[in-house]
Amino acid sequence: MNLCNSGLITHTAPPPPPPPHLISSLHRSNRSIGRFLVSLSSDSTRRVKLAESLQSETLKILEWPAVCGQLSAFTSTSMGLEAARSALIPLGGSPEESKRLLAQTSAAVALPRPLDFSGIEDISPIVDSAAAGLLLSISELCSVKRTLRSARHLVEQLEELSADEISSDRPSPLLEIFHSCSFVMELEEKIEFCLDCKFSLVLDRASEELEQVRSERKSNMENLESLLKQKAISIFQAGGSDRPLVTKRRSRMCISIRASHRSLLPDGVVLDISSSGATYFMEPKEAIDLNNEEVRLSDAEKSEERAILSLLTSEIAQSKEEIKYLLERILEVDLSSARAAYAHWMRGVCPVFRSENCEDSGSNALLVDIEGVQHPLLLESSLRKLPYLVGSKLGNSDTLYEGNDNPNSVDSPVPIDIKIGNDVKVVVISGPNTGGKTASMKTLGLSSIMMKAGMFLPAQNHPRLPWFDFVLADIGDQQSLEQNLSTFSGHISRLCNILEVASEKSLVLVDEIGSGTDPSEGMALSASILQYLKDRVNLAVITTHYADLTRLKERDSRFENAAVEFSMETLQPTYRMLWGSMGQSNALSIAKRIGVDEKIIARAQEWLNKLSPEKMQMRKSLLYQSLLEERNKLESQAKRAASLHSDVMNIYSEIRHEAADLDARETAFKAKEQQKIQQELKAVKTEIESIVQQFENQLRSADADQFNSLLKKSESAIASIVEAHHPVRENSISGDFYIPQLGEQVQVDVLGNKLATVVEAPGDDEMVLVQYGKIRVRVNIRNIKALANNDSNGRRASVPSSKRQGSQARNLKGLKDFLETSGRKEDSQGPVFQTSKNTVDLRGMRVEEATRYLEMAISSRGPNSVIFVIHGMGTGAIKECALQILKDHPRVTKFEQESPTNYGCTVAFIK
Repeated sequence: MNLCNSGLITHTAPPPPPPPHLISSLHRSNRSIGRFLVSLSSDSTRRVKLAESLQSETLKILEWPAVCGQLSAFTSTSMGLEAARSALIPLGGSPEESKRLLAQTSAAVALPRPLDFSGIEDISPIVDSAAAGLLLSISELCSVKRTLRSARHLVEQLEELSADEISSDRPSPLLEIFHSCSFVMELEEKIEFCLDCKFSLVLDRASEELEQVRSERKSNMENLESLLKQKAISIFQAGGSDRPLVTKRRSRMCISIRASHRSLLPDGVVLDISSSGATYFMEPKEAIDLNNEEVRLSDAEKSEERAILSLLTSEIAQSKEEIKYLLERILEVDLSSARAAYAHWMRGVCPVFRSENCEDSGSNALLVDIEGVQHPLLLESSLRKLPYLVGSKLGNSDTLYEGNDNPNSVDSPVPIDIKIGNDVKVVVISGPNTGGKTASMKTLGLSSIMMKAGMFLPAQNHPRLPWFDFVLADIGDQQSLEQNLSTFSGHISRLCNILEVASEKSLVLVDEIGSGTDPSEGMALSASILQYLKDRVNLAVITTHYADLTRLKERDSRFENAAVEFSMETLQPTYRMLWGSMGQSNALSIAKRIGVDEKIIARAQEWLNKLSPEKMQMRKSLLYQSLLEERNKLESQAKRAASLHSDVMNIYSEIRHEAADLDARETAFKAKEQQKIQQELKAVKTEIESIVQQFENQLRSADADQFNSLLKKSESAIASIVEAHHPVRENSISGDFYIPQLGEQVQVDVLGNKLATVVEAPGDDEMVLVQYGKIRVRVNIRNIKALANNDSNGRRASVPSSKRQGSQARNLKGLKDFLETSGRKEDSQGPVFQTSKNTVDLRGMRVEEATRYLEMAISSRGPNSVIFVIHGMGTGAIKECALQILKDHPRVTKFEQESPTNYGCTVAFIK
């Protein structure tokens, strides 16, 4: 597609207009703007700065820079690499912008091959230098030209790969990025016209003045060199130098001469003296004017070159805005491609934004619905062990993703499900330490940020979650000696800032809320904060060890509980989330596993019972009842599983017994049958050879009258041997086909209905050996027809005695040869066998000669025939030529190699 006519690229278009909301604000009156600025209090400004600061800190807490570092491995330009390494990946400022980023990622994932960003450089510093008035070098100008040309090539790739989408009403999201871009083609063409980037030269055609100066300089230099060469030769002949040498000193052409022979150059100017003082470098008097002219022309040439470079630099400075805007769009496409490659690497799926006014916003709908999500940073260590899944910069492999469906072959992070109801505002996660509470909360926060940035999530199905304007987190120790903050003070200070900034569209994440102070006061303060958050944020997720916070759900449906699973058998966390459940800290169990003295554990248990005996007894009763029900359910499932396992093992044992040594048994059976067949074949061959030898001996002393009797006797003996060793089964050949007899003449379809003689009766494979002239071929019985004068039982037709005797004698002798001949390949166009008449040898010919020779051979062949084209291997030129002719010739139906091991001969089938 022509870039100029595509409607997506314009050469002189200005940068895109400001957004509509900005235009409307610009159209306001000065009085309105003044009132707006007055109303913008310092309090609001401080809140905006505080929100930006908290969001930036949250990104660091959730390890967003590390995720951007993973993404940087898949960028293709230096601009994309720097942006990713600096964690400057753009986040959607609105749901629509995040959806646009996701659409770009999906479009990049759907591309059949990666985009080629070669030749694109970060020329922003070059453009800034030009705008600052600095003179650009030839290499810098060529960098600008390469980038502009590569940018156009990038769009051409997108147009080619997105051809189907362009034909629809809406173009590809990737092509939309370049809408209204100016590719400054005139600037690129000017640089191309003026500079030779390969040799870093300013071309003569750049200006008429430069061309004229260089022409005059060339003529002057030729005269100067000619004069100096004549002088050098004359001095050399006079013994003034060892060899005629013309050189350059102090930017002037001169010749070398011995100090003792200076008189040979009267009025000459000494430009330099060798270190030993024995050689002078002198400029002859006749060359002074020419050298002066050379210096003048050289200075004029450099001045003109600087003028041309200055002009091109000025052109770049004038196009600064267009070039900068184009670089930003290239960066956007590069990041889209990187996000797509990153999605392939981690087997990510495209998330879906949950709309506030969607149809499934009922009480039973889910606000957050994510299945099998894994933390990207935890996932990286397992993906590094799978070379078929990792990118070249992350796993030292050139393969991005081969589609292996067994990622569980190595240890990978436990996937978790995040299911939060539509009416839920606060989720309280409880459970033991090191159980995965914080990691699960971080995974939710990071998934929200990745979704805002247009990235796929390492999850299953289609994750659905709302768009959050801010993700605010209080995770980790906020202690600060500089600000005189304890751990508790640091957390409360940060929570205070979060409560000030959070809105109805925000996600708040708080780890170990209310910790670091008196448990009773900490629990009371935490409960009050959660009651405050439920009315002011879209969603808050907190972790705690306070059991009372998990009971808030009983009084308000906007609270939800979740717990990390803990195995009491292994005393280890399983890192799975149990939604709707309350988790226990299991501190005493963990302490016991670590090795704390049992007396300490027992005393702690007594204290725990004294602190809240009624609550503990009630919880134990409920827990006991739940465990009983779960045990009964598991016992029923275990019995069924045991029964199924027993049945499966019985079937497995039976199959294994039958399949034991199957390969060895098959090999032994084949070897035994092959040995038996060889012995039988050898015996038959010996018997037939004996009969043939006896027939030939008797034939020498017999007369013509005895020939028939001897022939019948030998033929009968051979027929009995064949009948004994090759019995025809009743169901081997259908009765609907004509069954020829040995020595009978038949019509063969694959030979063009030619008459051929049967030299072997048909066997179990329904194949019969016939002889046509000197050619023997094995054909299917379905391709044989009886002659009109043959009887229906397949007996031999009556033919003249002399002809029949000669034919029968030849056929009898041919039976011996058949035992040593393998079956021939059959084809619908005729038997495939090589003779001197159907062979074309092209070896040793030139391409033109081989072409004429092969085309003449194809044209001269009859219908339904074959040609064996011997082209050899060699350099491959003759073979390539022959195959191209066979491919294009109208009379060639198909062609193939003569055999899998003979690549020097090709068989062609003629119509």
